[in-house]
Parts: sequence; structure tokens; C-alpha cells
Amino acid sequence: MTKTVDFYFDFGSPTAYLAHKRLQQLQSEYSCTLDYKPILLGGLFKATGNMSPVMVAAKGKYMMGQDLPRFAALYQVPLNINPHFPINTLNLMRAAVATLDQDCFADYVHTVYDAVWVNGENMGEPEVVARVLTSAGLDAETIIANSQDPEVKAALISHTEAAVERGCFGAPTLFIGDEMFFGQDRMQFIEMALQSK
Repeated sequence: MTKTVDFYFDFGSPTAYLAHKRLQQLQSEYSCTLDYKPILLGGLFKATGNMSPVMVAAKGKYMMGQDLPRFAALYQVPLNINPHFPINTLNLMRAAVATLDQDCFADYVHTVYDAVWVNGENMGEPEVVARVLTSAGLDAETIIANSQDPEVKAALISHTEAAVERGCFGAPTLFIGDEMFFGQDRMQFIEMALQSK
């Protein structure tokens, strides 16, 4: 039986980037379906009273300087802390919602994640987003225009509210069935769940 992994994500989270990369590896190893669920992390924090770990100076320094590079090395994926961090991802996440049911969604996600967490692009700037998407062969003009559709904006809010209702308080949050896993450092448990009958 093919298992589905629900993945609640925001491009502004380096831990969600690492989870994304690891999920791609696991999907190539195991029979599973990945269901990407775009949310707005700031909205999630506000609704749950949570905050980014980098708001605690010592924790942020440790996480960005030591912990995340360790996991990147473990997963054998590139990671460069973005010099523009934190980036306003509102329009990026709206565009994720706008492309969610389109053939370009996976390419969009890969492109944006790599732009932010590998190439150090300032993806909070519209002209940078347009350049990066176009360079990747994506229809930047259409994607950006669709991201401003009122229905898309409302859908991102709805996705975020649904995440709160499901028990999410940060990103990445993953579910297999009703079992929740928070954080990219729980990917071992995701793999164990995918291995089980």
C-alpha cells in the first residue's frame, strides 16, 4: 500500500528546505506519495503563539552555524545560509498555492528552495523572483500574476488555518495518516513509517 506524506512547508524555513530535500530522497527509495501543503509560517506562528527559533540568539546561532550544516552533510545536500534571511515569503507561498495543481508545481518548489537556500537569492524582491523563475524555464509572468488572484490569497489563508486546526505549530510539519512529525530532524521516523507494512 502506497503511503502519503503530507508536508506543510514555507520557503522561508531552512529546516523545511532540508525536509524537502530528504523527502525527495525517500520518495526515490520507497513507494510513497508526497502531498505538499503550502502555508504561511508567520500566520502559523501568530495563531499558535510560537516563534522562529532564531528569535533566541544563542539557539539561532547554534542552529544556523552548526546544527543545520550537520543535517545537510548527513543528507548530502547543499545548504548556504541566505544573507537576506529572513525573507518575506508571502508572495512565494501564494505562488505555490497558484501552481499547486499545475504541472510546473514541482519545478517551482525546487527552483525557489534552491534559490533561497543554495544560491542565496533575495526572493523577497519581485524582480529577483521573476529572473530566477525565468532562468529555470518557468512562466514567471503568469505565476506571479496568478499569485495575486484573490482566490489564491484566500486559499493560502485557508491552508494555514487548516494546518493550525490539524495541530501544526511550525514548519516543517509532516503527517502520515494521523501521525504527526515536526521538524526535519524527525525524518528518520518518517523513513521508519515508510518501511513499515
